[in-house]
Formats: sequence, structure tokens, C-alpha cells
Amino acid sequence: MKQKMITLILSLIVILIMQGCKKDYLNRPPLDSPTAGTFYQSNADILNGTGPLYNGSWGGYNGTSLQYIGDVLGGNSLADNYNGRGAYLSFSVTSTDGSGALQSAYVALWSVVANANVVAYNIRNAAPGASQAARKSGLAECYFMRAAAYYFLALDWGAVPIIYDNSLQLGDASIKRNNLQDAWQFMINDLTWAKNNLAASPAQPGRITKWSAEGMLARAYLVRAGLGGSGRKQSDLDSAKFYAGDVCNNSGLSLLPNYYDLFTSVKFSGNVTPQECLFGLLWVPSGQWFVQNHMQANLAYDSKITQTGDGWGGSFGASPSLLKYYMDPANKADSIRRKATIFLPGVSYPDINASNGGWHVDTTLFNNAKIYAPATTGSFYGNDHAFVKKYVIGSPADNGGLGGQQNENISTYIFRLADVYLLYADAILGNSASTSDPEALKYYNAVRTRAGISAKTSISYADIFQEKKIEFAFEGHAWYDWKQWYYFDPANALNYFNTQNRGAYNISYNKGNPFVTYLDDTNNPQSIGERHYSITSNNTDLPYPESDLLVAPILSAPPVPFDFSKVTY
Repeated sequence: MKQKMITLILSLIVILIMQGCKKDYLNRPPLDSPTAGTFYQSNADILNGTGPLYNGSWGGYNGTSLQYIGDVLGGNSLADNYNGRGAYLSFSVTSTDGSGALQSAYVALWSVVANANVVAYNIRNAAPGASQAARKSGLAECYFMRAAAYYFLALDWGAVPIIYDNSLQLGDASIKRNNLQDAWQFMINDLTWAKNNLAASPAQPGRITKWSAEGMLARAYLVRAGLGGSGRKQSDLDSAKFYAGDVCNNSGLSLLPNYYDLFTSVKFSGNVTPQECLFGLLWVPSGQWFVQNHMQANLAYDSKITQTGDGWGGSFGASPSLLKYYMDPANKADSIRRKATIFLPGVSYPDINASNGGWHVDTTLFNNAKIYAPATTGSFYGNDHAFVKKYVIGSPADNGGLGGQQNENISTYIFRLADVYLLYADAILGNSASTSDPEALKYYNAVRTRAGISAKTSISYADIFQEKKIEFAFEGHAWYDWKQWYYFDPANALNYFNTQNRGAYNISYNKGNPFVTYLDDTNNPQSIGERHYSITSNNTDLPYPESDLLVAPILSAPPVPFDFSKVTY
């Protein structure tokens, strides 16, 4: 009993100290009490303690931040300028970002780090009733989550502070941003420990496994291989190839046969996830606000789809570059992913409004439709574009009665097996201009053939990058995949965005056939052409939120090396 009280008091002290700290990357107490102040007496207690790391901790990143940074900034989604969100389209995000996405992402990701550290502290101080295996597995979940958060933090902000123990570091006045290389090494260390201590099968449905950690480890090595801006380091490419290959060839996991089914609640709802989801956020369709999935509320273009009063996504849709891919006759066969990804006029979607025969997108909305004004004005004129379908799953009636307003009954996929397939091919390609390696082609083509499109006999980096763009559209990947490219080939990566059409367009109909007019919205919103925005090496990292710079001005100081001897596992 005495030991229990000591552990309880120490846990509470950690939280109280965290709440009083002015460093935002420490001031993130767990969002629901079970991770703090709870005495872990058994294996079940540890399992319950790590549960909130799959939802509430990520709540502020899911939805708006994932969408604006991952897809609008990444060039897969268009947007107007409501609350300044057009800045993500034009590479002009500032520290005072009016959309709130910058601050929300920053807060949420540091919440994941802080919560993972607190849960790890509680596990290390668990009662003797908890087995060593359960402790190691719980700690592995914590370190995996910490590494996952750092993946986004490092790719968004570059050099960031490495926070490994909230209680020890709170009194450390010397905390500064650490070198970017060190951040990636920290992730690799966390994921290595996780893959050594996670089982091959999930402890509960939807939980991470050894294969999740190995896949993420491969991705971390692949990204780090490019740091330096002149090709990719072969030893890191070899490590990425090794771990990705182990997942591909030895996990026994496979892609879901039907891509469309990934994004329907009929197949996968709540905490039920397909085996190809190596890491997903597990939302509670009847839980509290911060453990609900509000993605659909942001993306559905019509409240008649949700039947819950929300559905504010009319300002979003396929970017010109994404739409151009799907409108190209050469890509006509890629209809499975197209239908799962975007709403196109004249197409029916059977999983929405299912009891009435499905949802049919009316082409009359697109005839003589008005268009978006320039991103700088923020005005919205009409429904003229391909809206977002992915993560739009319909009303509670379409989902077994589950869900509700800003409460979607489906997980958010952060890392899928298809990602490992493509990064395996990428690691095999390495610094070569192209490859016909059988292993690379086997897994690259597995992604394509699942989508119903033809296999290739030789692939380049451009092929892999394009496949990621299409496969993961509206899953928050595009910006991060581009950043990986920028690390090792900055000139071509910058040119990709600088020449990318990021303007408006208008879908019209002629005798039942759609055609697209691309528009230069610089001065005249109806002038035909393209709109390009400039990105340079000066704005490839997001700015720190102003509120955080005010309380932690040291974030503006140059980064320093990290002392890895301080971290114990």
C-alpha cells in the first residue's frame, strides 16, 4: 500500500509540474486521466494506460491540421482562404496562422510526446503484479508513439528539442532545439527498442505490433538517408531495405483486396481496422469529444451526407494536379482509387445514403457553376470541383447507428502496409535512376494491381513518388513525402512545387461528358491558365507558433547536439 501511494504521488507530481511549466513541449498533461495518477497493478492496467495514446493525445492533429499540412500544403487538396488557410496553398504560413492548424498540430504532437513519457514513467513504476513482458510491451507502445510524433515534428519544424523524460527535463534550463540528425537518431533508437519488445500480433485489435515498428523504422532510415541534400546514404538505404523487406516478406500481412473498402465503415468501424493498417488512431464513436473522429465534419461537402448537421468541406477538393491525373485518359483504369478518393459529378456512391440506393452527385451543380475567387480574397462562389470522398462515410444510419455530429465511426490511418511496399521499392532503387529489381517491382506493382491498373517493368523515383501521391491522397501524406524528397534532392523537389498548378478549376459538362477548365486565379478568377506559388529553402520548415516563441524564445536559438547518454530504456 505504501508503494502504491508513493507511485501515485509521484505520478501526480509529474502532472502538476507539467501543468506549471512554460515550455510547451513539456506542458502537455495527458488528455484523459487514466494515463496519470493511476497505479498499474496488473497487465490489464498497463494495457488500459497506453490506450489513450491511440486517440486523445492525437486529437488536435487529426482533421484540420492533418488536412491543411499534409494535403493542402502537400499539393493534393485545394482550399479557399477562410481564416487564412489559403496560406497552406501558397506556402506562406506564418507564426500567427489564423486557421489554427499550425498551433493545433504543434500542441497535439507535443502532447503525444509528453503523454508517452508520462505513461512510460508510470509503467516503469508499476506494481510487481504487472509482468515484465507487459511492461516491455507497454513501454514499446510509448516509445513508438513518441517516435511517430517526432516524425511529424521533425519534418514540419526541422530541428526540435528532444524530450525524453518530462520530470527530469523540467528543471533543465539548457533545453534547446537539437540537431535534425539527432532527432532522427532518437526516432530510430525508440523504434528499435519498440520492434524488439512488441509481439508480432496485436495485444488488442488495432494496436501496433513488431511489424508496425519495423515499418516505421524502415521509413525513418529512408528519410534520414537523404539528410544532407546530395544523394542518399547507402548504409541507411540498406537498413530501410532490410526492415521494410522483413515486413513485406515475413509478416504474413497483405493488402486488403478492395481499396474502396478501406474507407467505409461497413467493413472497418471504430477500433476494427484492416490488417494493412500498421498504425491507426482508434476513435470511440460514443466517447468524449477528444476521443471522437471529426474528420468527416471537415471534409463532407454537404450536410445531407452526414445527416448530423455538420459537413463543412465544400471548400476542399482534389487539387488541379490530383484531378489532372484522374482526368487523363491514360489513367482511366485507376477508377477504384478515384472513386474512393473524390466525389465526381455523375457518379454514385453506394455506401452513402445506402437505404435510399446510394449517393449520386448531381451534374447540374457543375454546369455553369461559379468558381473560387483568388486564394487571397477568401471568397467562395460555388460547387465546381471534385470534392473529397476519402473518410466521408455517411450518416449514422449508414454506419450501424454509430457516430454522430463531428463523430465519425472509422479509424484514421497513419501508416499502412502499402506505405511499406512503396518505401521498400524506394530503398531498393536507392540512388539509381531506375530499377527493374524483381523485389522492388513485386511490391510496387502490388499497390497498383490492387487499384486495378497495369504493372510496370521498370520504375524511377518519380514513379514511386507519384504512386504515393495517388495511393495516400487525403491521408495527410503528401507534404511529408515531398519533404523526404527535398532532403536528398532539394533542387528538383523545389522545382516540383514551383511548377505545380495550385490554382482553381471549373468542372463543366457537355452532353454528359465532364471537362475541366484550369484557371489562373491571380487577378481575374475566371482567366484560363495555371496558378503557381513559390517555395524556397527558406520556407520548407513551418514557423513555430507565435504563442510558443513568446514563452520559449530559445526555440529561435541555433540547434545543438543531443547527449544520448542521458536516455535509458
